[in-house]
Amino acid sequence: MKSYQINTFTEKGNPWAIFKFNHAVGPKDKIHYQNIEDAKGAPLIQQLFYLPFVKSVRLFENKIEVERFDILEWVEVIEEVQEQLQHYLNDGGIVIESSSNDKIPVSVYAESTPNPSVMKFVANKPLVTQSVEFKNIDEAISAPMAVKLFHFPFVKEVFIDANYVSITKYEVAEWDTIVMEVREFIRTYIEEGNLVLKEIPLQKDSSGEEKTSENLGPTETQIVSILDEYVKPAVASDGGNIQFDSYNEVDKTVQVILQGACSGCPSSTFTLKNGIENMLKEMMPGKIESVIALNG
Repeated sequence: MKSYQINTFTEKGNPWAIFKFNHAVGPKDKIHYQNIEDAKGAPLIQQLFYLPFVKSVRLFENKIEVERFDILEWVEVIEEVQEQLQHYLNDGGIVIESSSNDKIPVSVYAESTPNPSVMKFVANKPLVTQSVEFKNIDEAISAPMAVKLFHFPFVKEVFIDANYVSITKYEVAEWDTIVMEVREFIRTYIEEGNLVLKEIPLQKDSSGEEKTSENLGPTETQIVSILDEYVKPAVASDGGNIQFDSYNEVDKTVQVILQGACSGCPSSTFTLKNGIENMLKEMMPGKIESVIALNG
């Protein structure tokens, strides 16, 4: 589960304020929205235009620049806007929805992973703001692209994060015979402006309770922060994810869920014990004894 943090920048008298994110939220190329009509298909930008002082908005890959009318100074409202953006993204809000009427040039390349059953397909544009995983077609009801992928008889699981899709295959096929077909399907699907995700599915821990950043304790929050900053970027490069599940204060055990290429990967046990567990022990002395993968 991604945790979005926002830094703000502004100067007295300057009509523009900058909201910089710790994760990508927009396309590589800038989009300038002059009004709420321009922001059709961009729910987050529309939310900003509902604020009476917002004049225009510029969306970049890792930041949003907002121009105000001269009815107030940014110092009066910047914290409120920062909080609104942070809550929206951390609640799984959609930044941009692809329009079925607008074709966007898209490129997708396939990348092998340490898990021989998983191939990573990387697009040149953001797909989702928060990682999602589907073990079967029934779980993918909120993800139209994943549903289509499950129609391929060799697709076992689908994991989507940032700008890539990791697909786990059944043993009935080899990647060298199917990779081009899957790559072209994903490229065409995105280019035609089809919806990748209708909504972010609710995330629950192993006890069945809904997981949000608000119901985490101080130790859990620190664990999630370390995973987000030091672990997830590394495993994401291999098409996987390590999702925090729970922390037991009694035996000081951290439980995680392996997703994407990490699930079933031959090297996952080594990564957990010699990488993540040792890192958490070093950065949180006396609080961590072991890290266990629930699906390892």
